[in-house]
Amino acid sequence: MNFCYRAKLNTFLLLLVLLGGALLLFNSRNLPQSPHNAPLPGRKVHVLLLSSWRSGSSFLGQVFSQHPSVFYLMEPGWHVWTRVQKSGARLLRMAVRDCLRSLYQCDFSVMDAYLPENHRVSSLFMWYQSRALCSPPACSVRAINEVKCRQKCDARGLQKAEQACSTYSHVVLKETRLFELESLYPLLQDPNLDLRIVHLVRDPRAVMRSREESARVLAKDTATALEQQNIPNVEAQFKVMQEICRSHVGIYERAILKPPPFLRGRYKLVRYEDVVHNPQKEVNEIYDFVGLKMTPEMSDWIYQKTHGKGKGTVKEAFQVVSRNATQVSEAWRTMLPHLKVKRVQEVCKEAMSLLGYRTVQNNKEQNNLDIDLLVPREPHQFKW
Repeated sequence: MNFCYRAKLNTFLLLLVLLGGALLLFNSRNLPQSPHNAPLPGRKVHVLLLSSWRSGSSFLGQVFSQHPSVFYLMEPGWHVWTRVQKSGARLLRMAVRDCLRSLYQCDFSVMDAYLPENHRVSSLFMWYQSRALCSPPACSVRAINEVKCRQKCDARGLQKAEQACSTYSHVVLKETRLFELESLYPLLQDPNLDLRIVHLVRDPRAVMRSREESARVLAKDTATALEQQNIPNVEAQFKVMQEICRSHVGIYERAILKPPPFLRGRYKLVRYEDVVHNPQKEVNEIYDFVGLKMTPEMSDWIYQKTHGKGKGTVKEAFQVVSRNATQVSEAWRTMLPHLKVKRVQEVCKEAMSLLGYRTVQNNKEQNNLDIDLLVPREPHQFKW
């Protein structure tokens, strides 16, 4: 009697375990899979703001830099490109990648190869745009503006920068000198890194107009991006736009259409125009993606920087000042000759179609600001 009872009980328990396992397997296959979206407690998050020149990356970089949980550096790849003369982007991409890897781990010794002897914090490119480098422990005081930061926070060496880096939950690096994802695969597969990629794009016609205003400043970068080819300046501007657009298409296709498993949950495409049209919503989504929380102070800062007056001056091209962000995003429509617009549309045809930018057929369409040239995003269209 007892034997039969025990046998039935064991059979019942076995069936119960099997049923529970089946339910668990079914639910795991049908629940949304986002293994990398939520940061693990106590684990540092690493963010790469990947973009191209004059695409709004300075503004979005400051959206990260001003956050109290973020250690931010602007374009460390600049040091690689300027130190290694007469070379091309393809050859330098691995050096840029290795530089990023070390900085994500708060190891600044990698910069010794690219900085002058007896270097200081001010040797880092645009260092004063990092709130973290203008605050303790990197600085003895909390500098309230760029002038104070330059006066009070320019320490010898990079030891204080390393110390500061280790105290933040998020390390964000902005980079405009990578043109594909493949070189980043070792970082995405590194178990010591939790890398998220925010890929910022902008209407190529707007990028073209902005690049024209800063052509001299960008001349060396243009030559490196074009692999030091001997191309006349006028033609080089269209050639570099073609290269930028080609890279956006390649990155998008690799991340969205043919993604490797380790990229899942690690990539988010952001259009600059969406950010300026609805900054609070878009920044909230970006923060959610990387595991940051919106603060009242950040919300106020974002509103002030995007709801100013005018488009800003040429001298302010590389500064994040209060502007009317919508006017900035559409300035190309009245300032760029239609012949140039037509040429950009030709060399960037595939990118514009893929990323959701409508073309204009004539000068009348271009100047009519009532015509919306931005294709609305569908839910999850630009998110893995």
